[in-house]
Amino acid sequence: MSPASLPDRMLEGRHEPFGALARDGGVNFAVFSDHAERIELCVFETSGARELRRYVLHGPHNGVFYGFLPGVGPGLVYGLRAHGPYRPHEGHRFNPHKLLLDPWAREIIGQHHWRAEHRGYEPGHPQGAHSFDTRDNAATALKARVQTPTGPAAGLLNAPRHLPSELVLYELHVKGFTKTHPGVPAPLRGTYAGLAHPAAIAHFKALGVTTLSLLPVQYALDEPALAERGAVNYWGYNTLGFFCPNPRYASAGSDPVAVADEFRQMVATLHDHGLEVVLDVVYNHTPEGDETGCTLSFRGLDNASWYRLVADDLSRTENLTGCGNTVNVAHPRVTQFVLDSLRYWVQDMGVDGFRFDLAPVLGRTAHGFDPRAAFFTALRQDPVLARAHLIAEPWDAGYDGYQVGRFPGRFLEWNDKFRDSVRRYWLTRGTGRGEFARRFTASNDLFHHAQRRPSASVNFIAVHDGFTLADLTSYSRKHNRANGEDNRDGRDNEPCANFGVEGPTDDAAIVALRGRVRRALLATLVLAQGTPMLCAGDDIGHTQGGNNNAYNQDNASTWLAWDRADHDLRAFVGRCVALRRGDPALRYDRWFTATPQDETHCGIVWLAPEGRELQVDDWHDHDEHAFACQITCGAAPGRRLLLLFNPEAQAVDFHLPARRWVLALDSSGDLPDGAVSAAPLAAPAHSLLVLTEDMA
Repeated sequence: MSPASLPDRMLEGRHEPFGALARDGGVNFAVFSDHAERIELCVFETSGARELRRYVLHGPHNGVFYGFLPGVGPGLVYGLRAHGPYRPHEGHRFNPHKLLLDPWAREIIGQHHWRAEHRGYEPGHPQGAHSFDTRDNAATALKARVQTPTGPAAGLLNAPRHLPSELVLYELHVKGFTKTHPGVPAPLRGTYAGLAHPAAIAHFKALGVTTLSLLPVQYALDEPALAERGAVNYWGYNTLGFFCPNPRYASAGSDPVAVADEFRQMVATLHDHGLEVVLDVVYNHTPEGDETGCTLSFRGLDNASWYRLVADDLSRTENLTGCGNTVNVAHPRVTQFVLDSLRYWVQDMGVDGFRFDLAPVLGRTAHGFDPRAAFFTALRQDPVLARAHLIAEPWDAGYDGYQVGRFPGRFLEWNDKFRDSVRRYWLTRGTGRGEFARRFTASNDLFHHAQRRPSASVNFIAVHDGFTLADLTSYSRKHNRANGEDNRDGRDNEPCANFGVEGPTDDAAIVALRGRVRRALLATLVLAQGTPMLCAGDDIGHTQGGNNNAYNQDNASTWLAWDRADHDLRAFVGRCVALRRGDPALRYDRWFTATPQDETHCGIVWLAPEGRELQVDDWHDHDEHAFACQITCGAAPGRRLLLLFNPEAQAVDFHLPARRWVLALDSSGDLPDGAVSAAPLAAPAHSLLVLTEDMA
């Protein structure tokens, strides 16, 4: 392409949709800015190295600048320059010397490096971030490329559509899951294609999980501090391209078309095997950081609209995320941006849902978090997103940021109270029976309101952020020095126990004890009421050496060590999931009552080891921890299920109700399956037992 081949002028075109759309023998462009005075479209040669021509967009019309460029099409490389006031004290940071990435870009080309000329102010100037930098950064800035229009993703046609009551989530990192997997061909390891390889799918099927929850896969940047020391943001929570899959995980190379095609094929293949794909998405902050950060896209287009600013100092961005800035989702156009992005991943990429990082930001208004915020209203009525799973991380880093149980509508929510209470119960008996029972039955204190179901509670023992299961049973404190932050990062006082030795040991008794507790924790997670979420690697005994914040460890410490996989543990998890799937009482998605109300309901009764019902005083007895629950489904006589919990260091005798019982599961492995004849039944130390009624 040469300047001579480009049209002389920009036609008026349409002010929707946002971004660049190839149509009618040209490309239509639209970008919003409430405060810009003029926005220019800059066209580049194919490599993005040389700017060929600039066009002034029409508008604004209702805050939108737009235009139609005839005679061009897919493959056109472009950027934006926004003219307007540079008055940081008023929240405005327009600087036309900075080439800006289109927020709606479907394809991104170039390699980003944190360079001084990407800042809108002059580093080292006495006025700091209030100064104005005149260096042009176009040569090294990322650019957008016009996408060839695509139809609906193939993954939409074969999506499994699992009901919330059926979900078993499996959180994983695309690269880390297969990077060392011997069954995946070397060129595919750590990639989208690798995740859809038969060897990976065989593992998912053996476990019985229904839904893969992928750590961020949208186009992300490494933070400047990490880049300076040659480290990376392995987890990927620093999104810049909200419509683009990250090329880091593509086996087909870095070309955006090939990357997107590989991602779509991954989703379609997983769907063929009954597996859903949920994306961890980050709409709460961007890589531009605080007011001293760079001007890459949003800040230069309209800082005062895209970001929340400090009320008494508009030159500063409000930091409710711990990452320097907070996206202003309360702005109507930003709400539209987020919804456009979500719809794109459903319609064009075929995914089945989203887990929203630091989700209270989405409902932040001028008065704090509001579950009736405009974004939630728009999301709940969206017909495209009606089929998508919605999962909230219900806390952020700001004031009033802990909002577990307050999300509206179809949202499921990560339940950290389940994590901590269940850990303490099995690790140290530091949680009483009442708290444990409440968490085991889906935390009705948090979710039993506004027609919400028990499945709203996403239960977990471990996730990417924190100790792995192996580490929380092997370490009594965090070991994060490899992160380069002098062990200051990561959660302090995370519930954990080393059982006598810090880290690895050859002591057979300690190894056996750790294994028993791990199985009890996993069985509790899978069999508890609510939505279980396993963390990839916990099912095979993966360790990170006690690092509970391995966000910048793209190495063998975070890649699953398949050569040391505990296959017996994986088989145990698969057995627990199969038990849950096969018994409706273990995936009951209504609130338990004391007795069944009719054939469709289940009732629950809590029992002391002596066989009597627990009374008020029993719930407050901190010296006793072993107990049982009997679940009865349907009207009399009803079918019964009995679960025995014994976190003690010795066996506890349980007097069973007068029924014919069959042992379906003993997490300790000490007791054989089959009919139970002992009266009482000695539940082994550190064990969860499941007994079903023999109706024969």
